[in-house]
Amino acid sequence: MHKLFASTYKEFLLLTRDIGGLAILFLMPILLVITITTIQDGTFKIIKETKIPVLWVDEDQGEISKSIFEGFSNSKTLELITASSEDEAKSSVFKGDYQLAIVIPKNLSTDLAAKVDENVSGIMAKFGLEEDSATVVDKTPIAQKEIRLYFDPATQYAFKSSIKNGINQMIAKVETQSIYKAFQEQLEEDTSEDFFETESFISFKEIVPNGMQDDAIPNATQHNIPAWSLFAIFFIILPLSINMVKEKNQGTFVRLRTNPISYATVLGGKTLVFLAVALLQFGIMLLIGVFLFPIIGLPKLEISGNVSILFVVAFFAGLAAIGLGLLLGTIAKSQEQSAPFGATFVVILAALGGVWVPVFAMPSFMQSISRLSPMNWGLNAFYDVFLRNVDFPELIPEISLLFLFFIATTLIAILYNKRQNSV
Repeated sequence: MHKLFASTYKEFLLLTRDIGGLAILFLMPILLVITITTIQDGTFKIIKETKIPVLWVDEDQGEISKSIFEGFSNSKTLELITASSEDEAKSSVFKGDYQLAIVIPKNLSTDLAAKVDENVSGIMAKFGLEEDSATVVDKTPIAQKEIRLYFDPATQYAFKSSIKNGINQMIAKVETQSIYKAFQEQLEEDTSEDFFETESFISFKEIVPNGMQDDAIPNATQHNIPAWSLFAIFFIILPLSINMVKEKNQGTFVRLRTNPISYATVLGGKTLVFLAVALLQFGIMLLIGVFLFPIIGLPKLEISGNVSILFVVAFFAGLAAIGLGLLLGTIAKSQEQSAPFGATFVVILAALGGVWVPVFAMPSFMQSISRLSPMNWGLNAFYDVFLRNVDFPELIPEISLLFLFFIATTLIAILYNKRQNSV
């Protein structure tokens, strides 16, 4: 334990004396998250060449639902996938498997036809053409219909708005056509006057996960804080690997080998120091999102999940990043090898993990590759807590992958060092 403490203290001194390294670890991610959030606030571009899979639940099975289905089928950006039930669709969306589910309510076609007949009867009565006025006076109330939309909470707000606007226009068109068709069938002569009710009969309602308020719409801040916090955590591998290369080139490792201390203990000291750095980075990013962003005109960070669980995710993400840094620092023979490779590799992991472009907007083969990125595991875990409000047991798969990644990379680093220094 004393050896581990001494190793940890040595790493702490090395880190605090490296002003450039501290700037990379703390100043760089702060500038990144402010810049990117400012640029992306209120905007989201859907890649038109990529069709987004959307779950479709048709409880109506009528002419109206068929018309809506045909309208979506002709879309260049959406691909409808039929789900067996609303519960299945809701579960799949809130787990993040799909971006959207559309549920057509029961009796939509029949109730809309009844509503149209009611309106037409009112028009006919005003013209004095309705023989049985009792059908007009004694109306049976018909409840409005809701097309229910289930969005993945991690879906960008602009994408939600575009989908809602598209559905609204399509429904308004179908409803208007149905009314005019019934009207024209009962009148012998054309008329351009609008005597029937103009209020939209069909509406939609967004269903949010349990525990979230209806107006708690995920914004650019809630996407960028977890994404760029994770990017900052993985950028730890740059100063970590550079420090290890410096120690090898300066003969520090040679001196350590003359002492009764294992390589695992040396790596343990580095792990503890940089793990504390990762948690500190994450805490600073949260504070920026909650307090600084509203001051500079950006959306405030709203955290729907448990803050302590967020730090658990950050803990395991930090371990994964440290394991990668230990492996790179062990293998690299010079700073010219570790610095460019480390920076480039972090950028590649971020791109594959969905930090820059949402995974669902990537080509299918890239989506498969993204599942191998530890940043993808960490980002999904952050989104689960930030936006989907899940409990800790549901995070076990992601944090287990991050922990196993740390164990694997650290073991490889130890075995490689042992092989290189064996006599």
